[in-house]
Amino acid sequence: MDRQMFEEEHEMFRDATRSFFKNEIAPHSDRWHEAGCVDREAFLKAGEQGLLCMWADEEYGGAGVSDFRYEQILMEENAKYGDQGFFLWLHSRLVGPYIGELGTPEQKQRWLPGCVSGEKILAVAMTEPGAGSDVAGIRTKAEDKGDHFLLNGSKTYISNGILADLVVVAARTQPEKRHGMSLFVVERGMEGFERGENLKKMGLKSQDTAELFFNNVKVPRENLLGELHRGFYSLMHFLAEERLLAAVGFLANAVAAFDLTLDWVNERKAFGQTVGEFQNTRFKMASMRTEIDVAQAFVDQCVTQHNEGRLTAEDAAKAKLFTSEVEMRVTDECVQLHGGAGYMDEYLISRLYTNARISRIYAGSSEIMREIIARSLGLDPRKREAKPRADAA
Repeated sequence: MDRQMFEEEHEMFRDATRSFFKNEIAPHSDRWHEAGCVDREAFLKAGEQGLLCMWADEEYGGAGVSDFRYEQILMEENAKYGDQGFFLWLHSRLVGPYIGELGTPEQKQRWLPGCVSGEKILAVAMTEPGAGSDVAGIRTKAEDKGDHFLLNGSKTYISNGILADLVVVAARTQPEKRHGMSLFVVERGMEGFERGENLKKMGLKSQDTAELFFNNVKVPRENLLGELHRGFYSLMHFLAEERLLAAVGFLANAVAAFDLTLDWVNERKAFGQTVGEFQNTRFKMASMRTEIDVAQAFVDQCVTQHNEGRLTAEDAAKAKLFTSEVEMRVTDECVQLHGGAGYMDEYLISRLYTNARISRIYAGSSEIMREIIARSLGLDPRKREAKPRADAA
């Protein structure tokens, strides 16, 4: 389907970023896959190209461009020509805005230039062993000691956990209140801040994921991000964009798998004809293309609404839910059409398939997305009025 949302400057940007991913990222993908982590130099190279935190003002080294379509293009090109484990989007559009929107002038001057250049890699730490989608259930705590906060607790499944120099940490500052938490920036090298091993995962092997431990970490008061005790509401504020980012990435991965498979079925032969000439293959490919195009139309509309400040949490949840399901269905079908080769790790389609399995879990599980959508329909059991019992006197 012809997408009408991009202008000439976007297509020029797409061409430039495609070259970047082909030349600077793809050649290292297999090595990163084995190492379980991308090179720090990859972020530095992206920074040199002006691809990090593009929304940041020029005084911090950024381009001052907040148009989400540029990030969308980056994600689409990385999915097809780069490495899915290279989480530029997490650094630039998921974590970076916490500093950009919540940070004081001093904090932005202190941290943003390094974020833009790639010298400071970002992560956000919310998930805990006993608190995943239920953000309000976190137990990590920060005690106010006047000029600093004493941070204790642990986080798990933290993307960029090994590489990160600055970690936005959610911690409870009002133990008696369910939503009484604050956000802090913990910096590499702070005493008591420790990282576990790089966690071994089913997919996204090149993306470093780690446990983080905070043992009496003295976090200076000037590292408090945003208002004290208002961290939960800040987290909620950024969730719509996080889920849109996820949706863009999931769909880009599905497109990459489809294109890879289209080439495969047109070249691979069986029983005297190409695999693509069999009716089953043609129908499978037709169905996948239709589902991808329908999903793309919705995601593009969400991007347009987000640029206009009109994207709702419910629509972002729909985009995240649907694209994660599309990605899984498409990659599964594509592995099947590759036959035995699809099961081999040396083939990209195998990695696309295993990468896709996490998509229905992180950034809010599919079950949580359905809950959000259902509540927007008025189907919220918490608001159900108590009905008098029939046998009540």
